[in-house]
Amino acid sequence: MELSGGLAFADSAFFSQRGGLGAAALTRSVFPEGGSVSNSKVGIHLPPIRHICRAAAYNVSELPRSSSPYVDHHRSAQWQTSCAVFSGQWATAQLEEQKSLIDSFDEGSPINSGDETNNRGLIALPKPLSVVDLALQPKHNAQLRVSYQGVPGAYSEAAAAKAYPNCEAVPCEQFDSAFQAVELWLVDRAVLPIENSLGGTIHRNYDLLLRHRLHIVGEVQLAVNHCLLAMPGVRKEDLNRVVSHPQALAQVEHNLSKMLGPNLHREAVDDTAGAAQYVAENRLHDTGAIASKKAAEIYGLNILAEKIQDCQDNVTRFLMLAREPVIPRTDRPFKTSIVFTLEEGPGMLFKALAVFSLRDLNLTKIESRPQKNKGLRVVDASNNGMAKHFDYLFYIDFEASLADPRAQAALGHLQEFATFLRVLGSYPMDVTDPQS
Repeated sequence: MELSGGLAFADSAFFSQRGGLGAAALTRSVFPEGGSVSNSKVGIHLPPIRHICRAAAYNVSELPRSSSPYVDHHRSAQWQTSCAVFSGQWATAQLEEQKSLIDSFDEGSPINSGDETNNRGLIALPKPLSVVDLALQPKHNAQLRVSYQGVPGAYSEAAAAKAYPNCEAVPCEQFDSAFQAVELWLVDRAVLPIENSLGGTIHRNYDLLLRHRLHIVGEVQLAVNHCLLAMPGVRKEDLNRVVSHPQALAQVEHNLSKMLGPNLHREAVDDTAGAAQYVAENRLHDTGAIASKKAAEIYGLNILAEKIQDCQDNVTRFLMLAREPVIPRTDRPFKTSIVFTLEEGPGMLFKALAVFSLRDLNLTKIESRPQKNKGLRVVDASNNGMAKHFDYLFYIDFEASLADPRAQAALGHLQEFATFLRVLGSYPMDVTDPQS
């Protein structure tokens, strides 16, 4: 939802790609309207593509259009046009390439092959989606499909299960792949971490929220309990190396040093469950992993110690993302997330924050990120000739629904001097116990 000239609280175009996509689909190309493809080799029928166009959902007066470089009207027009336009010249060669990709995907692959896997009794797990897999046919059924970053046993998988009980959790190699899986209708939702009470903000996902056209439709808070895992028969004294995600290593640094000594070698990997998988696959008897209890069960590792984080109040907040926004309500606690930019000048940020204070709206988070496509800006300084300043994006969460007149008035006020403003989502707050 982008506010570039007047407040628009829903994207003007969404599309459902029920047909199979070739690799070029990542450029937002689609099949012709009404077309259908049948893949008899794998028994898959690809129904016609369907378009869902949504107009602005709120009656807010139009304001002058911003001149911010972040409002790329040409790119926006391309996005909307791609939903309704693509000629029938989608080459047969692309379809044959897609068929071969679907065949290889449907065959699946265990986490390891050969007798070694069978001897260790490891479970055959789904391969995480990569960018190549995002060109494949979505497999839809009645069960909600939710993407997350990591491999089975990751904390993100547990968050997905808490957010959507009985869902089918779909692992993805990278955060970007999880976003794209929702956009391409491979999955219905994505659950991704945004901040941790000890490690702070996951900046990568803030950047991806701006890059992609998904909406925040909810949040879930998950208590993180780190465990020290090792191969069966291995004792703490046998370990001289520990692997895990960088944030997990930072969260257990003090207790780990006290438990295994200051000379312990620490090695960072992509995610906690991936660390457990690495130790199990390579049968490392001198290496431990920091991961969840669930990861120990999946990969056949022993738990040498539980809840080893330096602070027991260790909670990660996850965002639930979807292609369409939820309808704001006032009968339950809601939170709204926005991103905006301001002109350089004294008191500009103060003015921006004041629009919420004047209306008794509580801010729960404020985050700043450099504008990557602008870089440094040179301005005149009063005394020393020239000075360089960074231009920033400001992300804010505040406690109110967009159905609340106070929130609408605050955003209308902010729009008067913000050079760019976009609503990322208005969604129910998670008021449950993170331990539940």
